[in-house]
Amino acid sequence: MLVTKETATLLGAIGMVLLGIAWVRRRSNVVRLAQLGWILVGFYFFNQSWTYLEHDDLILTVMCALTLPLACLAAWWEQDADGQQAEAIVWARGTVAFAGGPYMLVTYVPYLSVAAIWFVASQSAWFLSFATGTDINIGTTWVNDTSGRVSWEAWEGNRWFATDFSSEYAFQSELILADGSMIGINFVLACTALQSMVLFIGAISVLELSWKKRIRALLLIVPLIHLLNVFRNAGLIWMHMTYTQWDLWGLSVFEFGHSYVARFVSLFAMFMMALIMFEMLPSMHRNIMALVSPKKEKTAS
Repeated sequence: MLVTKETATLLGAIGMVLLGIAWVRRRSNVVRLAQLGWILVGFYFFNQSWTYLEHDDLILTVMCALTLPLACLAAWWEQDADGQQAEAIVWARGTVAFAGGPYMLVTYVPYLSVAAIWFVASQSAWFLSFATGTDINIGTTWVNDTSGRVSWEAWEGNRWFATDFSSEYAFQSELILADGSMIGINFVLACTALQSMVLFIGAISVLELSWKKRIRALLLIVPLIHLLNVFRNAGLIWMHMTYTQWDLWGLSVFEFGHSYVARFVSLFAMFMMALIMFEMLPSMHRNIMALVSPKKEKTAS
């Protein structure tokens, strides 16, 4: 890493705040503020590419490595965009700030991370218990601290802010049967679909629309994502418990379903929800198209 996780997190948080201020004061000349915010946020994600490289996650490594040059491009665009593209880059400021900020807060505040995991894990377990008649409960929540793997109750780390963990997944909650036997599946923060929800929350909440339209869209999309994720989690657990001998290219049914099938279905669902949002909120579609369109050269008058 270029800097420590603590330093990178602080810089990223400052960048999110600057982008948020720049969006709130979008009627004023705050281009320099936004430019600094873009670069700090880009550096924060760029610094994480080493972490994903250590975990052999090539896709996330490449994506994180690209964030800094893309952030620099956004910073340059801040002073050169006009018309619809200027509106789009301002919308992007708010989206990154109000999606990334809450996600960072949950990620680095252990109390919030564990609460989010318990919330989704308990509902997934309840739904599966209701559907199959098998009593499933939440077992021990483990913390992958640098000093070793300890239970949440025994962990002596800072529960209000922490960044230094020995695993990609800092907190893991086990699922157990009623007799105490292990199912073999742990819930982590990535199982909560929090990333998808905050992305839509950020993108919708900063649109130049009436608050009623924004709330209506949020009330549709956020519960829908949560319900689909609960069904997804329950389905993966059921397959893991049912097809114990299933094997494909050395992958268990859970590994294959989680790594390939569920991701494909999730991406398809996100695509369909985006189409619904484009129909309900045309301004979101215009902003996205303006951001991905080639930069138009200014002509002399």
